[in-house]
Amino acid sequence: MRRCSASLLLIVLFCFMVSITQAGAQIDRITITAGSDEDHALQAISNEPDQQKRLAMYEEFVQKFSSNPAAVAYGNWQLSQAYQTAGDLQKALDYGDKALTGSPRNLDILVSQANVAQQAKNNAKLLDYAVRGGDVCHSIAKQPKPEGMSDEDYARMVAEEKLSTQNNCDYMESAAVNVISSENDAKTRMAYVDRFTAAFPDSKFQETVASLALDALSEMKDNARLVAYGEKILATNPKSLPALLLLANFYSDDAKPGSADKAISYSQKAVEAANADAPDADKSRKVSAGVAHNTMGWAYLKEEKTASAIPELKAAADLLKGQDDQQYAKALYGLGFAYGKENKLAEAREVLSEAVKIPGPLQAMSQELLNKVSAHPKGK
Repeated sequence: MRRCSASLLLIVLFCFMVSITQAGAQIDRITITAGSDEDHALQAISNEPDQQKRLAMYEEFVQKFSSNPAAVAYGNWQLSQAYQTAGDLQKALDYGDKALTGSPRNLDILVSQANVAQQAKNNAKLLDYAVRGGDVCHSIAKQPKPEGMSDEDYARMVAEEKLSTQNNCDYMESAAVNVISSENDAKTRMAYVDRFTAAFPDSKFQETVASLALDALSEMKDNARLVAYGEKILATNPKSLPALLLLANFYSDDAKPGSADKAISYSQKAVEAANADAPDADKSRKVSAGVAHNTMGWAYLKEEKTASAIPELKAAADLLKGQDDQQYAKALYGLGFAYGKENKLAEAREVLSEAVKIPGPLQAMSQELLNKVSAHPKGK
């Protein structure tokens, strides 16, 4: 490869051979030889101050060098960036896709397209570019060792490749997570999660994505897949609070024999994982522990183990007060019901009087139960 002449140092992109090369047969890169016809044509385009004329010149460049896939890919990429600058985002996406046809594993073009899609608020396209980029990033460590290369040199090559692409890979990963979290349709969100997981198997956002997946499956009422997905998460991370809480809640609502016991078991594991009494426990962990105690208390009520339910529901109320109104109301209502069954009517009236102050679906039920307790001769 020829070295750049001094006059071309400011046009770094043009200082290479026009071809598509692959780093370790994994990442496409477009290079252009200094002094080639393509190089001269690109210099002329870069020297043209008029934007519209530059667009026409890039179109001509693509046609003139149509037999050179790398030149076509590069020209289309430049057209994409030019149209993005001009504000025509659809044309920018169209030309960028043409560039990717010629250089499909080019991380720079994929990132460029992701930027355009993000600007256009086209989340479907953004997710597509992000997971394609993730696949490229993940492949770096899997690239075959070149023949004759030592293990030490191979390890160094992979490490350098990872370092040089780290920013782009991080951007793609974060962009994909943002798309997933902003998707309101549960079925679409789950499809995005599946694609993300394949592209970023070792993601630092695994816990976040797992939680989004479990919520989506819950909304879809795909119970079989929900349980399987939750168990899969726990197999790799036994202390995953989203998985433990969702499985506990699922079994708490399930009418099958033995489900209440499973709900209690998962809730107990969630309480241990949250460790709400630890000095470093934040609000999220405390709320998670409160929800777990709540679910456990209701599961005990389902089994008519009222004495066991009361301490769990009290613990839930203590942790959830001022943190999660609806879960707090659920704990108070359950506690009022449990106290009523135990004939502790004064205690029942006290917690239910608190519950009726909380707007929500349990407010009317709490008022009805409070009326019954207050009407009881021993409740006055």
